Amino acid sequence: MSQLLEMPASLTEEILRKQERRLAPLGDQLLSAGILTSQELTQALELQSRKKLRLGETLLEMGLVKPHELLPFLAEKLNLPYAMLRDGLIDPKVVRMIPQEFAVKHKAIALFCVRNVLTVAMADPQNLTVIDELESMTECSVRPVLATHQAINYFVNRCYEQNFAVDSITADMDSAAISVNDDPLSLGLDHVESLAEGSPIINLVNYMILQAVRQGASDIHIEPGHRHTIVRFRIDGQLREVLKPRKEFHASIVSRLKVMAKMDIAEYRMPQDGRVHVIVDKREIDLRTSTLPTVLGEKIVIRVLDRAHVTFHLDHLGFSDGNLEVFKRMLKRPYGLLPVTGPTGSGKTTTLYSAIELIKSIHQNIVTVEDPVEYQFDGINQVNVNATGSLSFAKALRAILRQDPDVIMIGEMRDLETAEVGIQAALTGHLVLSTLHTGDAISALLRFVDMGVPIYKLSSALIGILSQRLIRRICPHCKISYFPTVNQLELIGYEGDRHRQFLKGEGCQKCFDSGYRGRMAIYEILEFNRDLRDLLTRELNIDLIRDWHRSTGAKTLLQDGVRAAINGDTSLEEVIRVVLFE
Repeated sequence: MSQLLEMPASLTEEILRKQERRLAPLGDQLLSAGILTSQELTQALELQSRKKLRLGETLLEMGLVKPHELLPFLAEKLNLPYAMLRDGLIDPKVVRMIPQEFAVKHKAIALFCVRNVLTVAMADPQNLTVIDELESMTECSVRPVLATHQAINYFVNRCYEQNFAVDSITADMDSAAISVNDDPLSLGLDHVESLAEGSPIINLVNYMILQAVRQGASDIHIEPGHRHTIVRFRIDGQLREVLKPRKEFHASIVSRLKVMAKMDIAEYRMPQDGRVHVIVDKREIDLRTSTLPTVLGEKIVIRVLDRAHVTFHLDHLGFSDGNLEVFKRMLKRPYGLLPVTGPTGSGKTTTLYSAIELIKSIHQNIVTVEDPVEYQFDGINQVNVNATGSLSFAKALRAILRQDPDVIMIGEMRDLETAEVGIQAALTGHLVLSTLHTGDAISALLRFVDMGVPIYKLSSALIGILSQRLIRRICPHCKISYFPTVNQLELIGYEGDRHRQFLKGEGCQKCFDSGYRGRMAIYEILEFNRDLRDLLTRELNIDLIRDWHRSTGAKTLLQDGVRAAINGDTSLEEVIRVVLFE
């Protein structure tokens, strides 16, 4: 109790409230939450006394509550995590670590194993005898989680079937949930049945695409292994394993995807690229498919482009008010070069698309050159760089300059030829937007010089440089407050109240126990003015430029990330991971 008295009053009250809820009878908790009425509770208690069941089991049997309503209350009373069992949560290989007879008898099913810690869903997760037997049997440390015995019975019956890895996980999939759009860039499903060795492979591929779209994945990785094919989704920038089909299915999965993307199925020694347009849950999705030959077979990565989950509005990307004002001011300039920098997958193209959406009008000719064109827009002329090299960025840019453009967007300045043409266009009266792969805004200057761009041309053409990173947002369903360590505060150079609370995600079912859901961007802007141009033309000294940048009061990527953490959008751990160690 003395420890509680030393804590802030709000935190102490919250702990006491949790303890009171945990000690209150389950029926009273459900009444207070409005899930049950007094009459329903009375009926359930009468049936419970006759059948000698637990109240939770009685309520589920009577249909008075649903599992997702009951489990949070039971988990809080037991002070244990809970799980809503679903396809993709159960590893087909791990589930067999527990014999089927034992799983049926004790209502326990293995979900997944990470670093020798086996997570087991149990109807009675406080049965220490069963947990000891499981640890002895599996030679793993067992982490019990609460689940309903109905859900465990259902999945035990499914997961011990011969071909659970393919057929069972797709059995409940609505056949109309995904279809290949009938356009020149794709083929119908019926064209690959013979190549994909029948409907199980078609169902599996459809299931992967369906789940990737529903879970908000940006990429699907399909990798050959020694014993299994490993399917992973990249969600919020992190790869997560979702399926492990048997090794013998890999060639058929690859063939199915190749034909859908109009690739050469006979070619497996060289990388290939393709695309397919599908309709998932009545939403149009573009899939960009890439193959890579490895020693174990072909690896496939599919980029999932779902416009419904992408915003092209600058106000919604995470800009602070100050940075947004500066960026919009630079976009109003009639000419000049404005590169957006950051590593691959940091949202640079989304920022450029949002900028173009802001400035486009019927009075301007806007042309983009991209590799490839990811999203198509009305009122913009978009040029796709030819994969064979017959139409490079530089060649396309020279042709675009003869098309009377006002604004030009270059997908990437990756060589001197492209940079020279882009800078020349900026100097001759065009607003040029581009991307560049550098660590921060100031490092872009070194990148241009390394490519061979003369410093006098660079200082004349640049109107500003925007650098960005993507950080994960805290899951709103499991957000909790905490006190960061002194080391964390010193690492980020925090100079505010050392006793303030920050927020982080505790981990829940909705965020796959990650504590994060969704992403936002953080930014650093280097705006060019007369003082910076004078400094740049005298000497390219990065340290001097950084000192000048700080003296203007501009925020670095780290400072913008700390701002997001203070606002409760992300955690300090995420800021440190992305900005300091990425």
